[in-house]
Amino acid sequence: MGATPRWRRVVLKMSGEVLGGENGFGLDDAVVNRIADEIRQVHAMEVDIGVVVGGGNFFRGVEAAVQRGMDRVTADNIGMLATVINALALQEALERLGLETRVMSAIEIRAVCEPFIQRRALRHLEKGRVVIFAAGTGHPFFSTDTAAVLRAAQIKAEVILKGTDVDGVYDRDPHLNADAHRFDQLTFAKAIELGVRVMDTTAFSLSWERHIPIVVFNITVPGNFVRAVLGEPVGTLVTEG
Repeated sequence: MGATPRWRRVVLKMSGEVLGGENGFGLDDAVVNRIADEIRQVHAMEVDIGVVVGGGNFFRGVEAAVQRGMDRVTADNIGMLATVINALALQEALERLGLETRVMSAIEIRAVCEPFIQRRALRHLEKGRVVIFAAGTGHPFFSTDTAAVLRAAQIKAEVILKGTDVDGVYDRDPHLNADAHRFDQLTFAKAIELGVRVMDTTAFSLSWERHIPIVVFNITVPGNFVRAVLGEPVGTLVTEG
């Protein structure tokens, strides 16, 4: 591709529901394959790519704890294992496109993926591999959003690209409020003050502390991941200010 990417090392964060397609549950092959192809296009621009994916299309620990009365630690452990399913599915789709990949899990599951080791992750990226980070932080009570920021800091990523089903950060839920205001850009401080739900406060705070900007964009729109990497205005840029 002739265009020049704005960033050379990125972390793509996706919710599990994105991979579930319109139903938000299970795996939608067409969606998984489309996102894999967009990752291929970005990789062809010589951009290092780390991916963090949630597991909400199979299981959400917080909801299970609240709605089913499950022990929160157990529920979060199940949720982390759900992310491994998504990571392996995405890996398979990427490798069918000819990309070399590695899945690295915060919970050791050596039969199907590598344990996360920072130096090894950096080496994989140096060799041009797409690295998919699974199992969140490996600890309960922390979201995969926070895991994305943690991994971005560890691999020295320049930006976190948060792919959702909305086209940026709003002052209120745009699904419930037709007059919700969308921001083209805002500071971490303002995002935390507003209590925006597109990412949790811990993730915003850690990203702010580590000086890693976040772009929130709608990944359900074909081509938006590529546009985001090119720096086109496809979402909301959250920065220190």
